[in-house]
Amino acid sequence: MRVELTLGDITRQAVDAIVNAANSSLLGGGGVDGAIHRAAGPALLAECQEVRRAKWPDGLPVGLAVATGAGGLPCRWVIHTVGPNRHAGQTDPALLRSCFTQSLRVADQLDARSVAFPAVSAGVYGWAAQDVAQAAAAALATAQTDVELVRFVLFGPRTMDAFGKVFES
Repeated sequence: MRVELTLGDITRQAVDAIVNAANSSLLGGGGVDGAIHRAAGPALLAECQEVRRAKWPDGLPVGLAVATGAGGLPCRWVIHTVGPNRHAGQTDPALLRSCFTQSLRVADQLDARSVAFPAVSAGVYGWAAQDVAQAAAAALATAQTDVELVRFVLFGPRTMDAFGKVFES
């Protein structure tokens, strides 16, 4: 598996799948989640509403992942995962690792070979970028996956530096 780190906008990634740092409602929100929903358009919201109706009426649990189409995005799929919210007392790193491993599991189910991830839970959910990078690295190190390219699309230089330090070692 090849790992890339880049600063940029995850909604512009021409990969098989992008990962959405979603909230449990799957209906959009702020940060990465809101940006993905805005860029994808109403088709994404409609698919997320159907996922809620058919499979997760109470919302997607923390650490799990589910896929939808990508609406108007340049990728084929959006894999939605709900990261733990440190501010709400969700401090178990295993939940954070699960976001990455479960997203890769879903990518394999889709036969996706390239996946772009944001720094799940590093924003408003209060996790330090270094902790997120360590959880991601641990998940990738143990993942049994056919994904060939994992690209971390990071929002700012501090997050990029944190990921760079973890993935260099």
